Amino acid sequence: MIVRIMGEGQVKLDDAHFVELNKLDDELLDEMESGDEDGFRRTLGALLDAVRRLGAPLPDDSLEPSELILPAEDASLDEVRQMLSDDGLIPG
Repeated sequence: MIVRIMGEGQVKLDDAHFVELNKLDDELLDEMESGDEDGFRRTLGALLDAVRRLGAPLPDDSLEPSELILPAEDASLDEVRQMLSDDGLIPG
């Protein structure tokens, strides 16, 4: 799957990693619902770090269609809320 992190670029991520990413996504949703800004910041950073660590960066000049778009690390709670689907940021 091709994943874009806004403001950074794209990575190719193997579907096998989505179990780990969905756990972080669920934690992020809980923190957003409870208004835990510190937890939200920490978990969003951990989610993006995991995508960077587990994924293979695509060249900057590559323009592949992104199947998943994640917010930038400095995105606000409200900006991330606008990006959410019923499943959170990551489907599944």
